[in-house]
Amino acid sequence: MAGGKGVIHSSHWGAFRAQVTDGRVVGVTPFEKDEDPSPLITSMPEALYDESRIRQPMIRKGWLEEGPGGRRHLRGAEAFVPVSWDKALDLAAAELKRVSDAHGNEAIFGGSYGWSSAGRFHHARTQLHRFLNGMGGFTRQVQNYSYAAAITLLPRIVGSLESVQGPLSSWDGIAKHTKLMVCFGGVPLKNAQIDSGGVGSHVSKPWLERCRQAGVEFVNISPLRDDAEEFLGAEWLPVRPNSDTALMLALAHTLVTENLHDQGFLDRYTVGFDAFLPYLLGKTDGQPKDAGWAAGLCGIPAETIRGLARRMACTRTMIATAWSLQRADHGEQPYWMTVTLAAMLGQIGLPGGGYGFGYGCEAAMGAPRRKLPTPNMLAGRGAADNFIPVARIADMLLEPGATYDYDGEKRTYPDIIRPWYPFGAACILVVRCAVPDSACPSNVGPECMERFVGDDSVVQCDDSDL
Repeated sequence: MAGGKGVIHSSHWGAFRAQVTDGRVVGVTPFEKDEDPSPLITSMPEALYDESRIRQPMIRKGWLEEGPGGRRHLRGAEAFVPVSWDKALDLAAAELKRVSDAHGNEAIFGGSYGWSSAGRFHHARTQLHRFLNGMGGFTRQVQNYSYAAAITLLPRIVGSLESVQGPLSSWDGIAKHTKLMVCFGGVPLKNAQIDSGGVGSHVSKPWLERCRQAGVEFVNISPLRDDAEEFLGAEWLPVRPNSDTALMLALAHTLVTENLHDQGFLDRYTVGFDAFLPYLLGKTDGQPKDAGWAAGLCGIPAETIRGLARRMACTRTMIATAWSLQRADHGEQPYWMTVTLAAMLGQIGLPGGGYGFGYGCEAAMGAPRRKLPTPNMLAGRGAADNFIPVARIADMLLEPGATYDYDGEKRTYPDIIRPWYPFGAACILVVRCAVPDSACPSNVGPECMERFVGDDSVVQCDDSDL
C-alpha cells in the first residue's frame, strides 16, 4: 500500500517504507513501529539495482545450441546467452518432461532452502514444491541447516520441537522471573536482525535491556566476547569451540557430587538418569567428568566451572543454547546435555527457569507473542515423494545409489538427473553439477507448469494430498 511516508514492504531484516521516484526506489526508511530497526534495510536500493543481478533468463551457450549435455566440458567456462522468457520457459518445461518421461520424477531434485522473500506467497521453496508436486512429485530435502540434529533428537527426548522452534519462554517472563541466564553460544543480536518470513519489529535488544534493568545476570559461554552485548555486563567464559558438552558434563558432575541436583524432579519427570550417572561419575570408563577433566578440554578453570554450577543451583536459572552448537561433529551432544543439565536443576516448567534453544538466533526467538492464525500456502504431495537430509546434496549428486544412515533408517541416494534450485530471486537449473546450465530472475513454476501439462492435461489435487 502507498502512503505519505512511502510504500510499505517487508524483508528478512525488517519492514520498511520505500521512497519511489519515477518508478525507481531511491531510499528506504524503517517501519515506524519497529523498536530497533536493522541498518541492513538501507542496502535495499543498491541491492535492487546492482549490476550483479540477473535481469533476464540466461542459458549456457553449449546447452542452448546442442541441448542437454551440450559441450559439458566447457561448464564453468562457457558464456551464458540471454534469451526471452518464452524461450526459457519452453526449454525448462521440455527438460522437466524429458527427465520425467525417461527417468521418473524421483530423478528431479527440488531444492531451495527457503530464505527467499518475506511472506508466504513469494516463498521460493513452497512455490517450487507446489509446482513439482503438481507434475507428479520430486525428490526433496528435509530438515534445515540451522538445527537439523535437534529436529531428529529432541522429539525423542522431550516429545516436541517447541524448545528449538518456539515459542520459547518469552523475554517478558525472563525479565520478571529469571535471576541467571547461562548462554552457551551467547545471545548475538547481529543474528536477531533477521527472521524467516520477515520482521515487523525487532524486540530482542529492547527486551534484553529490560532483563538487565530487572537484575538478570548473564554468562556468555562462547569463543566470542561479542556474542553478548556490552550493556548486558555478561561474565565471559571463552570456551574452546566444540567443547561445550565437556563443560556441561562438569557442571552436572559438580551438581551431583555436591548434592545440588534435584533428585525428586529427576525421579518424577525423567527416565534414564540412572544410566547416565555411572558415565558422569567415571564408573563406566574410569574417567569422572569433573571440573578438572573439563578444564583441560574447554579452557575454563576448574574452580570457575564449580562456581558456576553452584550459582545455577541456588537461583532461578535459564539455560540458553544457540542453534550453532549442533552444527558440528556429534552436534546432538550439547543439546542432549542442555536438557539433562536443566532437568538436574529441576527448574523446567518454572517461570524463568529451564532451557531454550535459539535465543538471539532469529528476531522472533523469545519474543512475546499472541496465538493468532497465520497464512499458509500448501505445497501438496506428489506420487513421487523421496527425500534426502538437507546437508546431503553433494553426497547425493556424487554417489547416486549409495546407502546412508539417517534417523534410524538405511536409505539410498536417488539418481538425480535434473536439480532445480531457486536461490530466492534466481532460479537455477543444473545437471548433476554445481555449475548451472541456466538461470532465471525469479520462480518460473506457474508459467512452466502451463507449458508442461499442455491444454489437454489435468492436474488434480485432493484434500488427502495437502
